[in-house]
Amino acid sequence: MTDTGPNSGPLFVSSGDLVSDRRYKAAVDLAARGDFGAAADVLMQTVETAPGFATAWFALGAIRDRLGDRDGAVAAFREASRADPDDYHGARLQLARLGAGAGAPAMTEPYVRRLFDQYAGRYDAALTEHLHYRGPALLRDAVKSALEALGRPMRSESLLDLGCGTGLAGQVFRPFAARLVGVDLSAAMVARAEAKGDYDRLVVGNLAAFLSDEIAKDAKYDLVVAADVFVYVSDLAPVLAAIARVLVPRGIAAFTVETHSGAGVTLLPTLRFAHGESYLREVIIGAGLKLVTLEKATIRTEKGLPVDGLLAIATCEH
Repeated sequence: MTDTGPNSGPLFVSSGDLVSDRRYKAAVDLAARGDFGAAADVLMQTVETAPGFATAWFALGAIRDRLGDRDGAVAAFREASRADPDDYHGARLQLARLGAGAGAPAMTEPYVRRLFDQYAGRYDAALTEHLHYRGPALLRDAVKSALEALGRPMRSESLLDLGCGTGLAGQVFRPFAARLVGVDLSAAMVARAEAKGDYDRLVVGNLAAFLSDEIAKDAKYDLVVAADVFVYVSDLAPVLAAIARVLVPRGIAAFTVETHSGAGVTLLPTLRFAHGESYLREVIIGAGLKLVTLEKATIRTEKGLPVDGLLAIATCEH
């Protein structure tokens, strides 16, 4: 997510060599002034003397891409990926975007954590003021409608907010939850959520590990929500299966995704994932959940235009 989200470019990681670091910063200054050709030349000199400098390789890939040199960008992003096996900078995603790697590679934990740690301070304002983000409110209204149709009140004894971020969904659902639990990979985002005081329990950790621990403890929730979270998860089958195991019988899972007209999962130019409608139906059923609602929804805007999304509500029948 630049002005459209948290993806504001590579975070500087030193090469360990003072001269190379200075060259890199000089190249960044040149690029900031619009002299991309000179910036690329300086970065080439930098990586020649520091071939394991992942940040410089990534910046070179980004500049070559901007200059229209796809092959050169691919070569640089491949070197960045080799030098950065944890994909802290997101080189694998850039390769996928350029059609030179796996079509929808999983985002690594270091990449996602870095992405949101650096974005936490401006997250709420960016989403609500600039992107017109409506995910939590849409989920609340959809859950309420689904419960009314089932003859049940809008009340949750134990609600789990997956990928809680700064607590935007928690604020919306708090009046209806006796107990509110949130989990997010970013410590900086969780700190923002904690300051708001809406959650009874907050955990810093990845979704898969958290859900696995909850399953081991036989923890149960009657409502699990994930607002604008699964756009950072390529394969939804494991997480939906885990959600099904922490839901009480007749419990509800509610989440939003971005979508596309095709099948399966695709990586968007924004470096977020879009999930096809048929794919969603398949993984929801495969997780042992019963689909209640799957409707089109505009969760946010992108450069002033509505982003195609889907809102899903499913119940646990076991």
